[in-house]
Amino acid sequence: MIDQPGTSPPSRRQPRHPLDAPASAEPQERPSFYAARSGGWHDWWTLLHPPYTAWHLSYVVLGACLATHVSASRLVATLLAFFLAVGIAAHALDELHGRPLGTQISSRVLVICTVLSLAGSVALGAVGVWKVGWALVPFMVIGPVLVVGYNMELFGGRIHSDLWFAAAWGSFPLLVAYVAQTGTLDAAAVIAAAAAFFVSAAQRQLSTRARLVRRRSAAVEGTITLRDGTTLAIDKQSLLLPMERALHSLSWGMVFLATAFAIARMT
Repeated sequence: MIDQPGTSPPSRRQPRHPLDAPASAEPQERPSFYAARSGGWHDWWTLLHPPYTAWHLSYVVLGACLATHVSASRLVATLLAFFLAVGIAAHALDELHGRPLGTQISSRVLVICTVLSLAGSVALGAVGVWKVGWALVPFMVIGPVLVVGYNMELFGGRIHSDLWFAAAWGSFPLLVAYVAQTGTLDAAAVIAAAAAFFVSAAQRQLSTRARLVRRRSAAVEGTITLRDGTTLAIDKQSLLLPMERALHSLSWGMVFLATAFAIARMT
């Protein structure tokens, strides 16, 4: 998915500004704010992109909970299918394509994870068709195409864009979860999918810039001069922290929102 220095700290008489990075800021060598140290099981944790995976699985829960009657078994199956497709397969492909996370997981293992995870997701979808009906079939076809096409930047990279990210990782899981419950679509599901689209678009904007600053920038220098004459240093951390804190907060917010909906609908 996505990721990313000054004068002396402000004096006691100067107000602390959100752009000021604390002394305990995270080390810059990490490829993302949630990345564990390199090697062993830590690489698998990093590969799963836990905050983002949980965020996108939240759309599954929200989509299912829009149904009049919520089947817990169908919801669990849909969550598992998307965990396999997005949490594992998509992220394994992303790492295979350019090693943005710098893990030590071999290419062969990444390929095996991708194939097995996608196969498992499609198998769950096939069971869903048997239970729900043919309405799921188009989603079963579109899903693997999105996973492979987006992360491997196929079709000339045409679907590796902000718009496709928001549609594929925001709207799509919500719509699939709703159809898995009801066998159809309605206006409420489409409107909720639009909401997921725009939230995911915001995620993409934040994470793309954060990744640029964290992973690709060598140095950042500058100042902000306030109207009272106070100057604030702009450095790598001062740019990075607000974006990553926003992403961290949004990921937790979506998880809690989805959990609240699930509790309300299933108790």
